[in-house]
Amino acid sequence: MENGHSRLQQAQQDVEEVREIMLDNLNKASEREGKLGDLENRADQLLEQSKVFSKTANQVKRKTQWENLRLKVILGVIVGVIVLVIIIVPVVISSYNNTSV
Repeated sequence: MENGHSRLQQAQQDVEEVREIMLDNLNKASEREGKLGDLENRADQLLEQSKVFSKTANQVKRKTQWENLRLKVILGVIVGVIVLVIIIVPVVISSYNNTSV
């Protein structure tokens, strides 16, 4: 009978050990679930921030392109005026010299 009693005690100890392991596993799974929820929230926030960043980057890109175009047009006008002055001044001087002789 002693052998049967010790077997029963051993089985009860094994059951208690398995029960503790299962409770520990459930607690760990619950913690992981909470961490996964936090991670999902952070991922959603990053997605929103990336959308805002992308929109802002495109706006800055367009603004910079327009500013560059404006500067190129201004530079072209200045160069055109200088070329016209270089061409017109000698013609006017030549014409003035021809009429005064």
